[in-house]
Amino acid sequence: MSQAAVLVEDGNGVRTLVLNRPEKRNALTGAMYSALAEALTGAATDDAVGAVLIQGSGGSFTAGNDLADFLAGPPLSADTPVMRFLRALATFPKPVVAAVEGHAVGVGTTLLMHCDLVYAAPTAHFAMPFVSLGLVPEAGSSVLAARLLGHPRAAAMLMAGEALTADAAEAAGLINAVIPTETLYEHAAAKAAALAAKPRAAMANTKALMRHDTPQVLEAMAREATLFAQALTSPEAKAAFQAFLSKSR
Repeated sequence: MSQAAVLVEDGNGVRTLVLNRPEKRNALTGAMYSALAEALTGAATDDAVGAVLIQGSGGSFTAGNDLADFLAGPPLSADTPVMRFLRALATFPKPVVAAVEGHAVGVGTTLLMHCDLVYAAPTAHFAMPFVSLGLVPEAGSSVLAARLLGHPRAAAMLMAGEALTADAAEAAGLINAVIPTETLYEHAAAKAAALAAKPRAAMANTKALMRHDTPQVLEAMAREATLFAQALTSPEAKAAFQAFLSKSR
């Protein structure tokens, strides 16, 4: 592994992607999205990779977008790093496992809806505060959240900004299980390796059958992206960002 903001390691048939900005709770930058998109695109056609594992470092999954970086290069087109990553994840043909510890905010929660198995430590905290920032949902979460959680709970998270604890996320069906922190990453890695060891064609076909509505999800992502780009320039979003950045200084 190189000591970069995204670490990539291959082994046991698994490509492990580690979000590695612990001093910023692994807040995602454009460069990190580009690295993630490249790693996923490469893994999709690499016969040595049978599954992908996504995790964070330093006790957090990710605090979402790095707002300063995000505002410096907002996602105003379909070819921005964040959109390339989201499309690569949504269309990834092999199993994706996630291990979540600590904060999973914004895209830190929405990306999990594209994963196949998700395990979380008791410290995990899931939130999608888009409306509070004057924004709209992304990553297809406007349709996937209701499908996974039911409309009432999805509305509580997306509209009211309510968060879920690890236990609540398991009960709601957002994650597979809560795992003790000390064994979380070992557990997730073992699950990913077990998936990678299964017959590849059967696995790919099974995932394709289960994700048969991917075209509709991509359409939802495109609709969200249009409204998201519009919202970014709105007075209410600018005020919310300014308030957030002032608090973080």
